Amino acid sequence: MLGVLALAVLTVAAADRLFGHSTLAFAAAIIMLIIANAPMLRFNCPACGKNLFFRGPVVVPWPNRICTRCGHDCAAPAPSQNR
Repeated sequence: MLGVLALAVLTVAAADRLFGHSTLAFAAAIIMLIIANAPMLRFNCPACGKNLFFRGPVVVPWPNRICTRCGHDCAAPAPSQNR
């Protein structure tokens, strides 16, 4: 995610330097960041569905191991489905 953020900033800076101020460069940067963020939005607690990257209203770059809503240990291995 930090690499994509750096790439987005460099894209806007390069477009600004080469072509002048362009809203297309900002649009491209926003689209790159949305695409890079999509997998992070699917990383939810299996018990309650809360996103593990959110700490209240703040988003951090590492997920919780224990869900803050239900207390489920998300780092524990899933039980085997073999019977």
